[in-house]
Amino acid sequence: MSLAHGRPYLAIPGPSTMPDRVLAAMHRAAPNIYEGELHAMVASIWTDLKAVARTAQHVALYIGNGHAAWEAANANLFSRGDAALVLATGNFGIGWANSARAVGVDVTVLDFGKSSPVDLGQLEQALRADAAHRLKAVLLTHVDTASSIRNDVAAVRAVLDAVGHPALLAVDCIASLGCDEYRMDAWGVDVTVAASQKGLMVPPGLGFVWYSDKALERCKGSNLRTPYWDWTPRAFGTEFWQYFCGTAPTHHLFGLRESLNMIAEEGLENVWARHEVLAGAVWAAFDAWAMGNPAIGLNVADPAFRGRSVTAARFGAPHATRLRQWTEHKAGVTLGIGLGMAASDDPAYHGFLRVAHMGHVNAHMTLGALAVMEAGLVALDIPHGPGALAAAARVVGQGAR
Repeated sequence: MSLAHGRPYLAIPGPSTMPDRVLAAMHRAAPNIYEGELHAMVASIWTDLKAVARTAQHVALYIGNGHAAWEAANANLFSRGDAALVLATGNFGIGWANSARAVGVDVTVLDFGKSSPVDLGQLEQALRADAAHRLKAVLLTHVDTASSIRNDVAAVRAVLDAVGHPALLAVDCIASLGCDEYRMDAWGVDVTVAASQKGLMVPPGLGFVWYSDKALERCKGSNLRTPYWDWTPRAFGTEFWQYFCGTAPTHHLFGLRESLNMIAEEGLENVWARHEVLAGAVWAAFDAWAMGNPAIGLNVADPAFRGRSVTAARFGAPHATRLRQWTEHKAGVTLGIGLGMAASDDPAYHGFLRVAHMGHVNAHMTLGALAVMEAGLVALDIPHGPGALAAAARVVGQGAR
């Protein structure tokens, strides 16, 4: 028998749970794309997108997913043969490096593994070794969706400044924007990349690139830019169609307008605080389970370097896959696969999973997902320590005071 009938819960790190308000805003007839309501609404979206990234600078919107947003950033940042330094702390750092390399960028990767943040000492050494200042940009993932490592963006900028290196700082915030604290201008970021399907609570299909005046000036001559990827008309267009290089993604825009309303109503700092508490509840449950089984544990040891939107964990093969299958098919909760932690044909692959707590998520959703996971541990006879749900509940109770 299955207990999964009823409303399912998708606890994967994107697409995230979509609010009813967003879905309702999208459920409408196609609008007039030439004048009227749509134009006025889009004008308000740019201001609020800047507010979510904590920047007063420029933003370009693209029809595409996170990989498209990478390509948009690459096309505007670089000319073929330019050099970039990628600071990789998981699968998606490597992915951005591969995306840049594929279009002709000379990429150097500092790979810090799958469980550790950027080593600032190694970064300093790499920058000092570039005495000729060939590096045009440093590419950094704020929160890697696969490893759940969160990097200290301001600290990376401080190293660049201390060394006196002119490289631009570009940051992938696909997993973190609208979940983890992020301050583009205050932290000295030149380019920020994000997408619609995670903390912004909109279906996949929109990519965003925020960029500074310095990036705009430094990248004017980039020869990888094509008419479609060019970020200039998307921020400074004199005709409506230029913001999208053609027809606007109308229904995604209606959904985005509503999601930005919801973030503004809650207050961005409160959004960050909510994610902090819910992440802490997940961590507390894992700490308790691990007391009865050393194979269970969080991927990132130091809480300071854990993303607040997703938690990567291990259960020991094959138990993570067994647990994921049980929670989805028996109880209606879908957990994320352990992306990038092992090859899919490696038996070790089945020892990893991820629990998402991003976007439109509240206490009962997170506590419910943890309760279902504990039920699965019991049903599958996977050894684990006691008290996980009580520990998670204490975190939520204290956070809600």
